[in-house]
Amino acid sequence: ALHEGHIVSTQELAVLLQPVFTPNPRNLVLFLQETLSIDDFTYYTESYGNKNPFQNEILQSSPSSLVLPAVDCKATRYLLSFLQESGDWKLTNLTNLDVSQLEVNTSKPNLLVVQLQSFTSGLNEISTLEAIAENDRIIGRLTMDLQERGIHFSVIYTAVRPSRISRRTDVTWKLTRQLMATEEEDNLSYPPLNVTTGNDTCILFYAGNFSLKANSSVFIDLTNATFVTQNVDISSSECSDTNTTLSLKYTKPVNGINSLEIRFLMTNKFYGGSARNWSTLDSVEIVQDEEKFAKFNVSVISAPAEYSFHCQLVGTSSLHPARLIPSNNEAKNWDVFISRFQMQGFNVENNQFSYASDCTGFFTPGIWMGLVTSIILLWILAYGVHMIMQLTTNSRFDDPKGPALSVPQTE
Repeated sequence: ALHEGHIVSTQELAVLLQPVFTPNPRNLVLFLQETLSIDDFTYYTESYGNKNPFQNEILQSSPSSLVLPAVDCKATRYLLSFLQESGDWKLTNLTNLDVSQLEVNTSKPNLLVVQLQSFTSGLNEISTLEAIAENDRIIGRLTMDLQERGIHFSVIYTAVRPSRISRRTDVTWKLTRQLMATEEEDNLSYPPLNVTTGNDTCILFYAGNFSLKANSSVFIDLTNATFVTQNVDISSSECSDTNTTLSLKYTKPVNGINSLEIRFLMTNKFYGGSARNWSTLDSVEIVQDEEKFAKFNVSVISAPAEYSFHCQLVGTSSLHPARLIPSNNEAKNWDVFISRFQMQGFNVENNQFSYASDCTGFFTPGIWMGLVTSIILLWILAYGVHMIMQLTTNSRFDDPKGPALSVPQTE
């Protein structure tokens, strides 16, 4: 069946995946990454010639295959939950990607979930090409190992959301407006991470992309592990009326790192100048393998205690509105990139974010440019009007038919 030009819904995807569940037992491998689109396969193949990152031929060697160019985001977002409910699977999360120690019991169904590193807009195309090539090698290495063991399996390769969003052109009368507008993104495409004390939620944390880079070479994408699969330990988080700590612990997020802990330290203080309490993110700490400690001071991340804080870009780059500034030498080895950042550590009600205080002030650089330009133009206009008003005409004029007009020097 051909599926080009059609967006597969949640119900249609369930029907199309039924052949995967019919034989019993069956082994299923799910390769999941943050972003992916069908156009990536052609774009990166044609743009770089011999540097084709897709060397794996598992799709051609498979006795049967199904390619779905477009699937509804809601269907892929909850694909893992759907698969777990569809059978009595033995779930195995492969985070370290060490297939040599993988044990597969073929007497019952196995569901292997492999979190692949994703590529973001913060990386250039060469880095993206390398990330795709590394994912392709991981897929080939794991599938080849299963084939050598004589294990029959099915593979699903997908992502949580698309990497390329095509502009809709079905409504022609909106075409002029669309040319000047940006494509709207899904707000909160997955639920935020919440920390509870008893029955009450005390911390809410959300990010559209949460990634790190160690030593300018090791890229670590924590978005899926934090929000989608929630393969993160938050038991060390602490909550109180004055101090809150969000602790995120990851086990073997990438090869070469056995453990990684990220702490967000927030305080709630009363400030007499504004006569109200303000919540402030004071510092961010990164602990690698329980020995390497990196600390960052935080700038411009504060909000009234009753509000949440939101910022489009947070990270170590000087171009980000909210910066993480290294405060020790170890912190200089880390690059942090967080997009669509939102956090609330105090006064959480109904397990939802309160009104958000954004990091972007009213007077943005664009507004300042417009104001300065307008003032200059108004000054030129006022000067021109003033000069025109100072022009005077002669009180008497020379008559060519009469005697010549004599004007004394005193006049």
